[in-house]
Amino acid sequence: MGTLLLGIFIIVSLVNLLYFFSFFSFATTNTKSKLHPEVAVSVIICAKNESENLKNFLPAILEQDYPDFEVIVINDASTDDTLDVIEEFQKIDPRIQVVDVQNNEAFWANKKYALTLGIKKARNKHLLFTDADCAPQSKNWISEMSRNFQPGNSIVLGYGGYFQHTGSILNKLIRFETLLTAIQYFSYAKLGSPYMGVGRNLAYTSTQFYEMKGFASHLHLRSGDDDLFVNEASTADNTSICFHPDSITRSVPKNSFSDWFHQKRRHVSVAGHYKTKHKVLLGSFYIFRVLFWVLFALLLIFEIQPQIVLGILGLKLVTEAFVYIKAGRKLKENDVVWLFPFFDLFLIFMQMAIFIANLISKPKHWK
Repeated sequence: MGTLLLGIFIIVSLVNLLYFFSFFSFATTNTKSKLHPEVAVSVIICAKNESENLKNFLPAILEQDYPDFEVIVINDASTDDTLDVIEEFQKIDPRIQVVDVQNNEAFWANKKYALTLGIKKARNKHLLFTDADCAPQSKNWISEMSRNFQPGNSIVLGYGGYFQHTGSILNKLIRFETLLTAIQYFSYAKLGSPYMGVGRNLAYTSTQFYEMKGFASHLHLRSGDDDLFVNEASTADNTSICFHPDSITRSVPKNSFSDWFHQKRRHVSVAGHYKTKHKVLLGSFYIFRVLFWVLFALLLIFEIQPQIVLGILGLKLVTEAFVYIKAGRKLKENDVVWLFPFFDLFLIFMQMAIFIANLISKPKHWK
């Protein structure tokens, strides 16, 4: 029995290592200079009750060092003074275009409906999306993201991180989980199987949007305007990744575990609508992580070849550390990678709790 258990543990460990070997494709990739296509860009921001965030972060968009761009700011049926704030900015900068969305019975509180109106308003073919609580970390954000609209590329996946709060373990956990997610979607895109992007930093062409009939296939779902669209539209040939330091955006993280937990519930519920191959890929990654730690604990409890078991753990941790350190440097998340063994275990239990919670009740969606 002990030999069988050890054999299963070795197989599970090899699968875990295989996943992280696949992540090397992103972790070891260097940023390459690309010719600038000099395309006109429409930056699109959807704002619902975001007056304060717009005051804080919209100036960083307007200060971009790029020759030809407009900013479409969508007031998505806000109940605060969001519309007033947008209109005040418009008086100062004519590059701002306002879309004022009123709730209606068919599309009540549906962000995809609001985004569709914003896309229709855009005068440019190349669209760059971010959120109202996001700020580009460089004046070259538009420039770096738009560089990736090379011939044949209609979708660009960027990195949307979170601001650092010194001394907060929750902040480090949120940023680590965001880093792990980015490692996955960047790596799989590099390997020719793009499956998601984040609306905090995402670009695609209006041509691609209209070819997919917009969000029609998942309009009934309140979330997924970013990852479900990418999951459906992206291919190995039309998708590019952008992780240049100047292309990064950062947004305001949740400041309570409860709020973050509910946010992750929404994200996980949407993932159930991914293509089957991606659900299998992501589901297997989680299952084999769980199996590793369960088998690891059993083998140590029953004292079955502890030296071999600990040696395998060491190999696993060294491999993962290499990936996290390399990726953390690329995406400017160096301070969170050293806690990865603890965060990894915590996220396993949290994902299990999310799965159970979503079985019991559906999560709430777009504000």
